[in-house]
Amino acid sequence: MFKNQTSESARCSTILACLLFLTLSLMGQAKELAPFDLKIKQLTTGDKHHFFGYIGQCRTIPWNSSGRYILGMEIDRIDRMPKPEEDAIVILIDTQDHNKILRIEKTHAWNPQQGTMFYWNPLAPETQFFFNDRDVKSGEVFTVLYDIEKKKRVREYRYKDAHIGNGGVAADGSAFLGLNYGRLARLRLVTGYPKALDWSKNEIAPENDGMFIVDIKTGKKRLLVSYNQLEKKLKERNPMMKHTGLFINHTLWNRDANRIYFFARSGWGDLKGDKNNVPCSIRVDGTGLTLHKKHIGGHPEWAEGSLLIGIEKHKNSRDRQILYDVDTQKIVGTLGEPSMFPKPEGDISLSPDGNWFVNGYKDSTKNYYSVYRRSDGGFSRSEGIDKGSYSGDIRIDPAPRWNRTNNAILVPGIAKNRTRQMFIIQVITRDK
Repeated sequence: MFKNQTSESARCSTILACLLFLTLSLMGQAKELAPFDLKIKQLTTGDKHHFFGYIGQCRTIPWNSSGRYILGMEIDRIDRMPKPEEDAIVILIDTQDHNKILRIEKTHAWNPQQGTMFYWNPLAPETQFFFNDRDVKSGEVFTVLYDIEKKKRVREYRYKDAHIGNGGVAADGSAFLGLNYGRLARLRLVTGYPKALDWSKNEIAPENDGMFIVDIKTGKKRLLVSYNQLEKKLKERNPMMKHTGLFINHTLWNRDANRIYFFARSGWGDLKGDKNNVPCSIRVDGTGLTLHKKHIGGHPEWAEGSLLIGIEKHKNSRDRQILYDVDTQKIVGTLGEPSMFPKPEGDISLSPDGNWFVNGYKDSTKNYYSVYRRSDGGFSRSEGIDKGSYSGDIRIDPAPRWNRTNNAILVPGIAKNRTRQMFIIQVITRDK
């Protein structure tokens, strides 16, 4: 009896040893599969709410060229859309002075999901940035160029016949896109500024409104594509189409600053008529207007050349993060494995060097971030960041934004005191 008990004990010890060896081996393999760590830290604090905003502009980097300052906004409340007279404070976070908040300007053209379309000026990225503003009395929206060294607005882009705000700045600093944010707010509130002036409201597809392109140096604007042009293109595809107003959303410059990808939309929310959500592309000279048949998700991102990163949906298998060629209008590749990106249609962003990709997605009350290194397939997923229970027009999307050195991502979240704050995900490599 004693001998059998000893033998049984030995067998159990052997099994436990094997299990321990297997566990350590799997841990080692997991470590090899994740050659970098993701460390989250809270950037801003206090009783006010702080955030950066939209991901709708490709290559939007919150940091200035030296990395010292991070752009942001400070607001009093996030539980509703702002009234026209309610301003937001434009802030700089000084990362070299204990993340001190510097309050430098204010704007009346913003919303809590989109922000004010911040963008550091590529021609002077250390000291100058763009943001949108509006005249409270007239409701006219315009774009501001601010210089932090001179501590003043060095230019305002105002036009009598088209009250447009910045919809994305070219990576080479040559131009920015202009949109009628009053029209956007009227046709889909979350995409614009509540009660901003909409000069084309009486027409469902006006000839004098659409997507503009503004020369940053000269200030000259031109209409790149009109709503009337888009309507004609849409009706070539569907002659029976009916709508109560077209609007343009997600105007994305490519990395070479020679092409725009955007969405022509109508029928959102409770608006009458057909719902259109058509991806389009056009060259900056106004040629090559194309309506794409393949829809790769609502939040695509430009990769190199003519490639976009988006989603391919599957009925019987997991959706994929894919590469789509705008020229051939075909899917030409994938990123990672489906298991890496539970929601490929989440908010995505590609690092300035094109090697690091992040997918931000929602799960219950938290936002998570999947980070993928294209050079070797390295992958890691962040812990969840509380996004609160806000939804609809005041939702807190994941909205990841890379820094200029490709090793940190700015994201939003809810702090312990229930205020909305800015967080940084640091990418810490463990490669030998």
